[in-house]
Amino acid sequence: MQAKQIVVIVAVLLALAAWFFFDLGSYLQFDALQQRLGDLRAWYEANPLLAGVIYLACYVAVTAFSLPGAAVMTLAGGALFGFWYALLLVSFASTIGATLAFLVSRVVLRDWVQQRFSRHLRAVNAGFEKDGAFYLFSLRLVPIFPFFLINLLMGLLPLRTWTFYWVSQLGMLAGTAVYVNAGTQLGELESLAGIVSAPLLGSFVLLAVFPFLARWLLAYVQRRRLLAPYTRPARFDNNLIVIGAGSAGLVASLIAATVKAKVTLIERHKMGGDCLNTGCVPSKAIIRSARVAQTARRAQEFGLAPMTVAVNFPQVMQRVRGIIKTIEPHDSVERFTGLGVNCVSGDARIVSPWAVEVNGQTLTARHIIIASGARPRVPDIPGLATLDYLTSDTVWELDQLPQQLLVLGAGPIGCELAQAFAELGSRVTLVTHADRILPREDREVADLVRAALQRLQVTIHENFEPQRVGKDGSDGYAEFSSSGGDHTVSFSHLLLAVGRSANTEQMGLEELGIAIGRSGTIEVDEYLCTRIPTIYACGDIAGPYQFTHMASHQAWYAAVNALFGRFRRFKVDYSVVPWATFTDPEVARVGLSEEEARAQDIAVEVTCYQLDDLDRAIADGETTGFIKVLTEPGRDRILGATIVGYHASELINEFVLAMKHNLGLGKILSTIHIYPTLAEGNKFVAGEWRKARKPEGLLRWVERYHRWNRG
Repeated sequence: MQAKQIVVIVAVLLALAAWFFFDLGSYLQFDALQQRLGDLRAWYEANPLLAGVIYLACYVAVTAFSLPGAAVMTLAGGALFGFWYALLLVSFASTIGATLAFLVSRVVLRDWVQQRFSRHLRAVNAGFEKDGAFYLFSLRLVPIFPFFLINLLMGLLPLRTWTFYWVSQLGMLAGTAVYVNAGTQLGELESLAGIVSAPLLGSFVLLAVFPFLARWLLAYVQRRRLLAPYTRPARFDNNLIVIGAGSAGLVASLIAATVKAKVTLIERHKMGGDCLNTGCVPSKAIIRSARVAQTARRAQEFGLAPMTVAVNFPQVMQRVRGIIKTIEPHDSVERFTGLGVNCVSGDARIVSPWAVEVNGQTLTARHIIIASGARPRVPDIPGLATLDYLTSDTVWELDQLPQQLLVLGAGPIGCELAQAFAELGSRVTLVTHADRILPREDREVADLVRAALQRLQVTIHENFEPQRVGKDGSDGYAEFSSSGGDHTVSFSHLLLAVGRSANTEQMGLEELGIAIGRSGTIEVDEYLCTRIPTIYACGDIAGPYQFTHMASHQAWYAAVNALFGRFRRFKVDYSVVPWATFTDPEVARVGLSEEEARAQDIAVEVTCYQLDDLDRAIADGETTGFIKVLTEPGRDRILGATIVGYHASELINEFVLAMKHNLGLGKILSTIHIYPTLAEGNKFVAGEWRKARKPEGLLRWVERYHRWNRG
């Protein structure tokens, strides 16, 4: 505990002690005030200046230490000083005292509350950072909310002191005036309850609602202003137009069709988007073939004769393309047409808030959803244009196994493909400008994957900055700089895996003034609405997570908000976001990592369970990895989970469910898990958490009981 906290706590305790010891509350009773009113008026007439100063100081003290009696003091001010002078004194005294109470709460409690309840307060903090003044003003206007409680609660939230001061002074002014005016007629009052009548209270409530009505009105005016330059169609061809038939676009279209809206889906290339054609599906297909090859090389570990693995790469790629063909009907034009979606092939261009041009035709809709996805980012490296480089889009066109593959970028895509091609027989070099592979994960996670890659003879270079690339005969070369000097890497094939860029070009966004953020994605609000109120965006083009499952998640919000937003809109829920990297071992995570918690100064307890202790992992010969769970100190509430190991992407879902529905490790521990399964690891890590918190003192007494019971 800091020195200033100790000082503040001591001051508060002394004030409370004096209050009770000297029975100061008896002087701030309604009946006592009426009885002493004559004496107080006489003293004020004799000492007008001193009376005002003492009154101001006492009022500040009462409100600062959250003592009862502020209402009676307000009445006393009106009775002694008259309306205008009392209004001036009470307005400043109450605001100064409230601000001091606000600061007391901030100094003593805010850090502890924010750390302990960080997850619960995340949305509240965001709301107050944006609209704190509105909320505070509304609370101040309604006298049924205890002002001392408002002071203390505001101190716990991200509200600036100056904002608290001026909003409080303004918001409390109306209520102060009512009480001061009542004080001028103190002799006629029978009780405090008679001051605020039902009509008056209703007026305060209307005043409290006013800021929100004003904000709605401003939003309405802004909406009208943004749409004013465009001619709104008298009738609409569609309720919704969706641009892009990837995961986000398909889900948004399906939702619209399910609720019987007329929806048109426009796709320039292939239905299913990147995930089906160049992303998730082909990458997992080639990873599976690579894993089978690598498992065959491990035959002796399983008691089998050594195997020589001959990889037929053209057949591997034929299998990949066959899997795409098998899944294609799920995302096909025929299927979605049958579900009620009007599918159009062509390049879409938005020409107004309600109109889209495609194939020389203009289609209209009440709302438009942009779900045009993203593409592999191509870095600006001198000489790159002279090479036939590969990306995660074009690598599937290969028919011959790369002999010497250089992978530029060591995020999930780079690591997955580097390992897969190494297992298929390529000599792979993996290069990253970061200080480690998988930089978004904890270092121990990256180290395990790094070791797995190195066992496959993958050469890994970290902290390498590309300078130029070029051709040297039939092969290529890449020059890099690092702290250790300059380096040159030769390759037969170059694969770029340095991130993805949103597809925002040539859609008319600039003409409409739809902003593109620093990350290259369309700027949207918490409802996935763009600057233009009729246009929404979701999926990779909106960010912040470029995952297929997040695209589908966002699509629900975009579709529902677009179709039914006039009645109610829903903020996108990013509270529990899982992801996985499909290397061997797999890496799966949800929530905070240990390094993120440390960087954000969030207190956590870490519990870890090694998979080499798990029966099923031992039986399967897949003992590499661990399960790590972050919990609140002293509680079993899960703040994050990381699993590294065989089928980690499947095992993480139990923690996703637990975090989503606020189930702690105790619930997982008490759940029966089938033996022998890998999922038992989730239960065992919960058991490790419980064992670390055994009631040792109680167990010693239990031991004594058993000793006594044995005689």
